[in-house]
Amino acid sequence: MGGSTEANQQASVSVSLLLVAGPHHLATRELRQLTAFLRDDHRELDLRLQLIDPGRNPELLELHKLVATPALVKLSPTPRQVFTGITMLSQVRSWLPRWGQMERLNGLAMPVIPSPMEDGRDSSRALELEDQLLVLRQENEALIARLQFQERQLRMVAHDLRTPMTTTSLALQSFKRGQLGNEELLDILGRRLHEMELLSRDLLEVGSTRWEALFNPQRLTLSQVCADVLLELEKVWSGRNLAVQTDIPSDLPDVFADSRRMRQVLLNLLENAFKFTPDGGRVKLSLMHRTSQWVQVSICDNGPGIPVDEQERIFQDQVRLSQTSWKTAGFGVGLSVCRRVVEVHTGKIWVVSEPGEGSCFYFTVPVWRNQKLPSR
Repeated sequence: MGGSTEANQQASVSVSLLLVAGPHHLATRELRQLTAFLRDDHRELDLRLQLIDPGRNPELLELHKLVATPALVKLSPTPRQVFTGITMLSQVRSWLPRWGQMERLNGLAMPVIPSPMEDGRDSSRALELEDQLLVLRQENEALIARLQFQERQLRMVAHDLRTPMTTTSLALQSFKRGQLGNEELLDILGRRLHEMELLSRDLLEVGSTRWEALFNPQRLTLSQVCADVLLELEKVWSGRNLAVQTDIPSDLPDVFADSRRMRQVLLNLLENAFKFTPDGGRVKLSLMHRTSQWVQVSICDNGPGIPVDEQERIFQDQVRLSQTSWKTAGFGVGLSVCRRVVEVHTGKIWVVSEPGEGSCFYFTVPVWRNQKLPSR
């Protein structure tokens, strides 16, 4: 029995894998299934999995030529392979039997005897063509991943442009009704045009620059940003008899954040709260000094709520709830934008909701503690 076990151990093939994924990726069902599968017993294969956070090890993206994450890299046996997308688990399942065969063939001490129909040159040529086909397949997958990545970035910036255009339209309507003076209108138009100019710059840079690199964190009074956003959205909720409550402590510490991006998150979340709250309903905005390191923001409504099985996926790209999609237009990327903004500030975002009982969205922002500005 001991000899048989030792022989099986010697016959096992070692496969080295590198999973490049951030914490929010690892929390998804697809990644949980993939990691569970890779950590399972696969008989003759010894799968060695290493997890790497690209946020803490950005150099690996360049080292392995990764254009999108999460990504699974097979380091050995050669040739190297890269798997991306939501079908990683099915891709790995199909390749798993071949990895053992490839390693055993590479480890043979004697060449395989060619069949009568092929000589050594034909066999070598066939192996060479197979390797080239594998490389072409990987390059095609990488190109598709890059195109999908750029498409997501363009959708996000296009979504960002919608907010200043909407507020500009509301300001013009108020001016026509005599509710705004000339100076107030010019001030609003000037600020919104400046914002659209900055977003257009992001749109031009996003194809060659990581989206996160466009952030400019600084010392920020978050309560003032909240007041500005509520004032900007006043025309959205004031005519619907909505009760807007705020709970913002006077001794709230400043935060370390990008002013424009924090405003973007608050606009998205408050617009959603106003949109899904029925006339005569209630929306509450609260800020809390949660710990010495974090300020927590919460935005609650008494709208239709979100089913439990939908609460994890609503922060993904292009996800819109089936029960509310008929009421609203758009690509469904607003919460995905919020997630990316919050995570690049090292914070977290989540939702607590019950169908028919409304929803509360929470996110955290780091407290200002004389942090150094990022190098440019």
